[in-house]
Amino acid sequence: MKRGPSGAERVVTWSPSVTLVPTHACFNACGYCGFRQPLDPGDPLAGALPLDRAQAQLAARPGATEVLLLSGEVAPGSPQRRAWFQRLLELSRLALEAGRLPHTNAGPLARGEMAALARLNPSMGLMLDALGPAYDALHRHAPSKRLEVRLQQLEQAGRLGIPFTTGLLLGVGEAEVERLQALELLSLIQQQWGHLQEVILQPYRPPGGERVPLSSAECEALLPLIAAARRILPPEVHLQLPPNLWPLQRLPEALAAGIDDLGGIDCHDVINPSYPQPSPQQLEAHLAAAGWRLRPRLCVHDAWLPGLSHALRRAAEACRARLAAPVR
Repeated sequence: MKRGPSGAERVVTWSPSVTLVPTHACFNACGYCGFRQPLDPGDPLAGALPLDRAQAQLAARPGATEVLLLSGEVAPGSPQRRAWFQRLLELSRLALEAGRLPHTNAGPLARGEMAALARLNPSMGLMLDALGPAYDALHRHAPSKRLEVRLQQLEQAGRLGIPFTTGLLLGVGEAEVERLQALELLSLIQQQWGHLQEVILQPYRPPGGERVPLSSAECEALLPLIAAARRILPPEVHLQLPPNLWPLQRLPEALAAGIDDLGGIDCHDVINPSYPQPSPQQLEAHLAAAGWRLRPRLCVHDAWLPGLSHALRRAAEACRARLAAPVR
């Protein structure tokens, strides 16, 4: 195993994950989204995932310790909001009862909603996306994607002490300076609250049935951004890159630039279904040849475990013990 300049072993982490989609229905209409379905006013649960189907999906991924609850959004004040939120709580409890750890990403939440989910979720997340005129245009019909709303959510999570994941969506027309400004904002939030455990740098891929891999020019443009993110963000913040959206043969370059985490890896990507996930075995073999060791982790990183409630810390410790077993 090769080691870095300090002699430390070079490690990149990932989370064995299964994704549950409580609903694809969403009141936002982002200009780049292929995940959303329109809300049905006559459906009191906003097309919610049935609990028996969720149980079957969990059973199909016995090696997954993380249950990512990735949901479309119901507007605050909507008569459907209560039923939608109750389903998030039910799915979180279902994950814990199955010996897994839920990690919810369901858009902006009221303080009481976020606090209630935090009692069941050891970590949560919300993408910042980015800022600038290109995003303003794409979010014209997405009220919860306004920058001030996203920043308020990140600060609210900080006040509540929730280990949090956020990130940038890269490649929809934003300028380089706007990417750097977004990273500076995240750095300031982390310096104040200390709860950001990871920042995702996610290359945008157009929705549709055809896979369009990142070009060499796109990779070359993103590598300096990864290095800049590593300089700008405090060192305790992990930098994450989805491995199915980056050429596998160039992944060691991204790690050398500053990526140290590959996120939650399920059998498929519900946001980008045309981009198959590499298996942990594929990643392990490929990265070992470049001198990196792939190590599984929980959805909540080790440094944030001491701040969890006793019940969630006990659940996390049980899941961490399971990570020593082979992933199926």
